[in-house]
This record gives sequence, structure tokens and C-alpha cells, in this order.
Amino acid sequence: MRKKDVKVLAMVLAGGKGERLYPLTEQRAKPAVPFGGMYRLVDFVLSNLVNSKIHQIYVLTQYKAQSLLRHLQQGWVGTYPIEGLFILPVPAQMRVGETWYLGTADAIFQNIYLIHQTKPDLVLVFGADHVYFMDVSQMISYHLEKGAEISIATIPYPRAECEQLGVIVVDEQWRVTNFQEKVPHPTPMPGQPDKCLVSMGNYIFNTDVLIETVVQDSVDAESSHDFGRDILPKIYESRRIYAYNFCRNEVPGLPGPNDYWRDVGTIKSFYDANMDLKNPLPHLNLYNPEWPVRSVKHHDPPAKLIVDTSGKAGYVQNSLVVGGSIIAGGYVRDSIIGRDVRIASGAKVEDSVILGHAVLEEGAKVRRAIIDHGNVIKRGEEIGYDRERDMRRYHVDESGIVVAHGFDYDQKTQ
Repeated sequence: MRKKDVKVLAMVLAGGKGERLYPLTEQRAKPAVPFGGMYRLVDFVLSNLVNSKIHQIYVLTQYKAQSLLRHLQQGWVGTYPIEGLFILPVPAQMRVGETWYLGTADAIFQNIYLIHQTKPDLVLVFGADHVYFMDVSQMISYHLEKGAEISIATIPYPRAECEQLGVIVVDEQWRVTNFQEKVPHPTPMPGQPDKCLVSMGNYIFNTDVLIETVVQDSVDAESSHDFGRDILPKIYESRRIYAYNFCRNEVPGLPGPNDYWRDVGTIKSFYDANMDLKNPLPHLNLYNPEWPVRSVKHHDPPAKLIVDTSGKAGYVQNSLVVGGSIIAGGYVRDSIIGRDVRIASGAKVEDSVILGHAVLEEGAKVRRAIIDHGNVIKRGEEIGYDRERDMRRYHVDESGIVVAHGFDYDQKTQ
């Protein structure tokens, strides 16, 4: 099978609750959580697919999907005039039985009719809640060169950190020979004894193999209907399953090794990934014209940094500030400021993420915090300075990060 003749369908799993990311997922699905000031998490996988010239994409939604559906409709569905391209959300419909999606494999099984309709040669099954850049066409080439039936995107992790993770074991040809789940001494990857391979949750399937495996799994009463937990560990001995090393992926316009992949599944990891963006040379470069991150095209005015009415100047250092925001005599350092934020005179924001549509009144102070959509931080209020006081008013993560959660702006404006 030659690559140019291969018909590819992508199915993006975007129904996750993101329970460890609470309270940011209280009103929205995890893939709809804002990131980097002006994006949603789902934008990264969709941008990777579109930039890789994957032109047929279904986005499978389920949990609190309204915000996600609105974002997809405004930013993706019918937005890009490429012949043959479709990006369509598919809400959970109970088409098979009377249950919602029970796992990643069940989500595919309940939408197997879409695969039959499209008749692809390969089906990509990708997650929607990770932050990374990837030229997916290179993984497709690898899959075809290996003669694989299934390929798993993997990333090397330090071996010492893998004792609490699931590890994929491969031989010298990178064929999968075992799955190890939280073992004391996990098997290292070929050529690097200090590292192991961990799944990124992205897969390529030959279509016939995918259909056969999810149909068989659907009648297994003992299964949790998850690819990584149930299906792949059961079939690796009878199927040609290969691991793809994500670090070998070369993204146009990205110098050096491509080793940045973040599972932003906790408040701490979400916060850290946002903070990575403000570095002078971030691993995740949002300014790469050869690999753009696409999203809703907002028509905001430019961000404005001005003096207040008394002549006091605003100050911003080492931060990202998105369009529509106004800093009038306020102070911002080492922070991510989302869309349409107002920071008044004497207000101070340090080491924080403001998701958007928020107001900091005069003298308000925010430090090492995440401020969700729609919050108004009142005059003189302080967040991140007194843990006990913060715990009475807000959600305080075990890492000490304070989260002031509100509503999802997209839902409020319907």
C-alpha cells in the first residue's frame, strides 16, 4: 500500500470528564478547557491533523459538550476551504445499546457506522486533551513501512519515573512484545537503558483490524472497553503492533528534537504547561508560521497597556497578553492573560493564568493562581497570599495553586 493511495480517517476522542482537572472541568469537557490565552486544548490535535493534511476528521464528544460543540462550530466546522475536508462533531447518541461511551474502544464501536460509510484504509484514533506538535503523516509513513496492523505513538520517559506508569516493551525492530503496568523495574527502550516507552494515547489502525477488535471487545463482559487497558495488551502477540517514537517526529519550522508532550490532566500540569509558554525559547512555539495552531478567529481589538487616569503606567514583564485585554496602571509578571481581561490600577498579577473575560479591580492581587472565565476579583482582594483564607473561598490544589472557578464564557453568552 503506497502512502499517496491511502485513505485516512481520523476519530478524535473528545468526551473526557477530566476529573483531575476539576474545577476547570466543572462546566466543560476537558478538551474545551482554555489554554495559552486564546486556544482550547482540542485545538492542538486538530491543528496537528490539519497541518498534516488529514482531511477527514470526526470529533467524538460526550461529557458537558456544549462549550466544546460551540467552539468546534465557530472555529473548525466549515472554516477551512480545503476540498474534501470535513471536521464534524459527533455527540454520543446511544446508537448501540442504551449506554454512553464506556471507554475509548466503546466510543469507536458505537460510531462504527461512520467507518463503514467513509471506507478508509487507515483509522487514526487520537486523544483531544494533550499539548504537543506532531506531523502525523510521518507516523503514517512509519506504519506503512513496518507493515503494521496497529501503531502506537510513544514517548521516552526516565525509567525512574515509570514505576508508576504503564510501559510499552518493544524489540530491536520496535515491535511491541509486552505491556507492563506499574512494575518495580520496567524494561527500558532499545538503546537507552535509562528510559522507557510510554503511550501517548494516539493510535493508527488498519481499518479491518480496528473493526474486528472493537466488535470482539464489545461482547467481553470483563472488559472496561479501553484500548490501552484492555484491547492492546490482549492482542499484541497475535497482531503486528509497533511503537512509534514521537521524538523522531520532525515538525516543519521546529528546530532541534521534538520531545515536548504534556498530559495536562491535573491542575499542576496544566499550570506548568501554560507557564512554559512564557519562556524566551519555549519548546512549544506558538509563533511557528510553518505549523500554526488554529482556533476560533476572534475579532478582538489589540491588547492595550496604558496609564490609568492619574498617569500611573501599566507594567508587563515576561508574559503573554491576548487581544481585547486592557492593563491600565496594573502590574503583570510571568503570567498568561487571556482574552478580554481588565486589570485596573494597582492590581497585581504574578505567576498566574487568567483564562479570559475576567476583571481585576483596583488593588486586587493574584499570585500563583488560575482565574477561570468570568471572575471579578474585587478591589483589594488577595488570592495566593494566605492559603487558609484561600481554602475557604476557592479551590486550592495539593500543589498550592489556587483556582478561582466561575462559568464557561461560551455557555453564558448563548
